[in-house]
Amino acid sequence: MRRTATAPPAGPPASTRGDLDLRVTKHVLWVGHAAYPIRNIARVFTFELRPRYWMAALRFFRRVGITLAALITLTIIDSLATSADPNSTGDGTGQSSLSGWMVFLWIMGVVAIIAWAVQLVQVLTEKPHPALAIETSGPSTAMVTLPERRELDQLVDALVGAIENPGREVIYQVNRLQISSPTNYYYGDVVNMYGGGGNTGMMK
Repeated sequence: MRRTATAPPAGPPASTRGDLDLRVTKHVLWVGHAAYPIRNIARVFTFELRPRYWMAALRFFRRVGITLAALITLTIIDSLATSADPNSTGDGTGQSSLSGWMVFLWIMGVVAIIAWAVQLVQVLTEKPHPALAIETSGPSTAMVTLPERRELDQLVDALVGAIENPGREVIYQVNRLQISSPTNYYYGDVVNMYGGGGNTGMMK
């Protein structure tokens, strides 16, 4: 990773280059154009971002099943309403109006199913890759990636060193984390703390 300012000895190797700047100034951590006050940073850690293949498949089939069930139910209701409507005979004005809405709903349903299928293929063809997460005391979390987990571990050491020494300004180059849908991925351990010390739980 290219280093443009003085950094701790444990910084990432200079050979790694990315498309996003991760910079630490005196009081702010910058990830691209997003700014995170150093005092609000709660945790910096690395993990392996793994696709949830089975969960993505189950979510896809559940969405398709609910969509088709809703469309079939509405089609049956549409048919019953049309057959019971006296205006549906003769010029067929009532039947045309109801059928038009059903055609529109079916088209939207098919488009949604195609979009979900594309998303499922993207998840199923995705491979696990290392990532670095920067959590704050609020709901914000920044995530970046590099080709090797070892490089990210070294970057954590470098960031901690820069945070502990506010007078040092450093900048590294990392890669953007691009995924199809956040709900289809496993983000490592989730640590929940309740109350005072000793009440700590970890969810895998």
